[in-house]
Amino acid sequence: MSLEMTAGELTAFLNREFPQVAGEFTIEDLDEMRIRTRLRVGDAHLRPGGTVSGPSIFALADVTVYLAILAMIGPRALAVTTNCSIDFMRKPAARTDLIAECRLLKLGRVLAVGEVLIFSENGADPVARASLTYSIPPRSGG
Repeated sequence: MSLEMTAGELTAFLNREFPQVAGEFTIEDLDEMRIRTRLRVGDAHLRPGGTVSGPSIFALADVTVYLAILAMIGPRALAVTTNCSIDFMRKPAARTDLIAECRLLKLGRVLAVGEVLIFSENGADPVARASLTYSIPPRSGG
């Protein structure tokens, strides 16, 4: 398998199809079946105490797997999350960007499974681990 979309193409796709999150996520590295992204943490991502909220961590995991899949299959906007499990393991560093490292474990015709480790920037230990399953629409579906 080879990449069907570059980091630049994925960023343009995300900005076009999901303008509500435009600029929040950055692709830092992309390879076959792997991607590393960054959530640029702002005030909207914080919960009391200045740490990143659980919903923001979920969004990072979800977007990261979505982009990893699209990188491999091309621009199919209607790929959707069908399952997600997250282990919140440590409190993220206050007001610090989060980095997600994803690898796709399975990329089939109709389902994809990805695993994500999320770190505070410059942190050695993950703050969260997520496993996500996506449903991939037929080629004619978008």
